[in-house]
Order: sequence, then C-alpha cells, then structure tokens
Amino acid sequence: MTTTPSFPAARAAGCPFDPPPVIRSLQEETPLARVRLWDDSTPWLATRYSDQRKLLSDPRVSADITRPGYPSPTPLRNGSISFILMDDPEHARLRRMVTAPFTIKRVEAMRPGVQKIVDDLIDEMLAGPNPADLVTAFALPVPSLVICQLLGVPYADHDFFQDNSNVLINREATPEAKATAGAALGGYLDTLIGEKLDKPGEDLLSGLTERIRAGELTRQEAAQMGVLMLIAGHETTANMIALGTLALLEHPDQLALLRDTDDPKLVASAVEELLRYLHITHNGRRRVALEDIEIAGQVIKAGEGIILANDIGNRDPEVFPDPDRLDLRRDSRRHVAFGFGVHQCLGQPLARMELQVVYSTLYRRIPTLRLATDLSEVKFKHDGSVYGVYGLPVAW
Repeated sequence: MTTTPSFPAARAAGCPFDPPPVIRSLQEETPLARVRLWDDSTPWLATRYSDQRKLLSDPRVSADITRPGYPSPTPLRNGSISFILMDDPEHARLRRMVTAPFTIKRVEAMRPGVQKIVDDLIDEMLAGPNPADLVTAFALPVPSLVICQLLGVPYADHDFFQDNSNVLINREATPEAKATAGAALGGYLDTLIGEKLDKPGEDLLSGLTERIRAGELTRQEAAQMGVLMLIAGHETTANMIALGTLALLEHPDQLALLRDTDDPKLVASAVEELLRYLHITHNGRRRVALEDIEIAGQVIKAGEGIILANDIGNRDPEVFPDPDRLDLRRDSRRHVAFGFGVHQCLGQPLARMELQVVYSTLYRRIPTLRLATDLSEVKFKHDGSVYGVYGLPVAW
C-alpha cells in the first residue's frame, strides 16, 4: 500500500490561497488515496467534488468520532462530545434544539444589528492608529460580538474565550493544553447556563435552559453545545473576513468589483466565491465507513477512515472551470465549504449574512484600504484546524 505524505502537514506550502501541489496531484491522478495521520493510521483521502458529495450523503458513512477507525486529527480527550461528531438519531435530536435561531428569517432580522456593529468598528478603526491590525480591530470583534449577542455570552469575556478557543483549534497544542482549555470553556458555559436557569433571557442559551427544565437536555449537553457554537460562531467567520480581505487586496480587479457595487446579488455571489476559493477548514470532514463502499474505482472497507478534503473539492475543475482563479461573478453556490448532507454547517445562514455585510461595507467605507506589509511577512495559520492569518497590517 502506498501512502502520500502525512496529512495535513503537506498543506503548509505553496501559494497561501491554494491547496498544495501534492493534494492537487492526488485529485488529478489518484482521487481516492491513502494518507498517513499522526497515529500512523492510513485513512482514505477523497479529493474530488463528486466523490465527496456522495460520501457525505451516504448513510453507510458515520461521523461518530467514538467508532473504531475514525480518523481523528488529534488524540481524543475525555469528556462530552459535540453533536456534530454523532450520528442520527442523537445528532438530529440535539441539532433540532438549536436550529431556530439560524433560520434565514431569524438571521435576516439580525442584519441591521450586524450592520451597526460593522459600521461602529470601522468608525473606531478610522479614528485609531494607521496602520492597524485588521484582525484585532475588525475581523475578530465582528463575529465575536454577533455570536455573543445571539448566545447571551458577555462580550467582556472575549479575551478568555478567544484564548481558549485558539488552543482547542491549534493542531500543535498538547493534549493536556487542549484538555485544560476545553474544561475552562465547558465550566464557563456551565456557569452561564446556571445563571440563565435562575434568570432566563431572550438568548439561545436561555432557550436551552427550557430544554433542561423539560428533561430533554442535560446541563452538560447544553454547556457542550454552547462551547461548540461559541467557537464556531467567531473563529470561522473572523478568519474568512481577514483572509478574504487579503485575497481581495491581492486581486485588485475583484476588489474593485465589490467595492463599487450596490447590487446585493453581486455581493452574495462574491461571498460564495470567496467561500469556495478560500475554504478555511483544512482538516477536512472526517468520517468512518460502516459497510464496504465502492467508489472511485476503490473499495473502502467497513471500519476504514475517510477524510473529505473540501478545500480541494472546491477547486475541482470538473465543477468549477479554471478553479484557481478568483472570480466574484462565478456561480459558486454548489461549493462544499459548509459540508453537505445532514451534518452540513448549522450556522451557514448567519455566516453568509455577516460576510455579506462586511464585504459590502468595509471596502466602500475605506476605499483606499491596502496591505501595510509585504505578503511574505504575513503569518498564516498553518498550525490550526481553521485557516487564516494571525494578523493583517492594513493602512489607508
């Protein structure tokens, strides 16, 4: 059996916006190949878009992280497990409890509030130092403020939850450090839920306390769901804001299209294309086969792990012609940045809305925005499960 270099270490090379050449070669020549993980296991890596969609919607494929053969990106920690790492019916039962706030109608009602957050932060940035770090001044505060309001988490605690989130998503952090960070966040959310059990509000965590009182949810499950939504709600969108801005600054013709338009359809199209082009979750979707599955000329046997590299799937030329070109007018709605099937991202309507507000406002209000350093000086998050930049010096 031949395996490729270890995954995802091979990613930290080449153009910062493109999947590495070794992954591109696999997609062209061996679309279903063995890769080697940290524990010397050799799961299958699926790199073609069509195979990924088939596998993500196949009931013979499990997302349950506790099953033997599951290709975990790091050693498993003791403690509760997020519902996104479960199968139905338990996955569906828990997911239904937090679906309502993320419906398109509810999310659209939040748009004016998000617009105010964005405008206020731009005002503060313009009144502050020039150059500025776009990550700390804007990209991180926007989704952090939004998710805090939605969940009912005090934004004053943002340093605490951002620091611990960074540990949990850092592939190079030790298991002990991850366990400490996870326990800290779990305890923090448990305390908040306890407060809301005594004095509920109109937020999502207060809604979960109703489920606890009804016996539909344990307090530990509620706290774990809060941790998941808090981390996912700010880390992914913050990195898309900063990395998307950098990609646009490196493609001034595309930036001009977005900066000069008042067409919401073009803005929405730009968001989908940036999600396709950048796709910031570089660990891939992880699964394990429940039965033998024949696909791409191979047989994935029951109990074998599967990694679906959605970023290279979004660069499949069979679906997206000239896939390495950023084209904001492209119809990219079929991308798999949010996954596919029953486990696709719950928060995608909120992420889309936030990015639409940001991308339609930031460059219009600061039309002379530019990178304040050489691209070679920007530090990218090759060590994280969520890709992005650690800082982005900009000037105007």
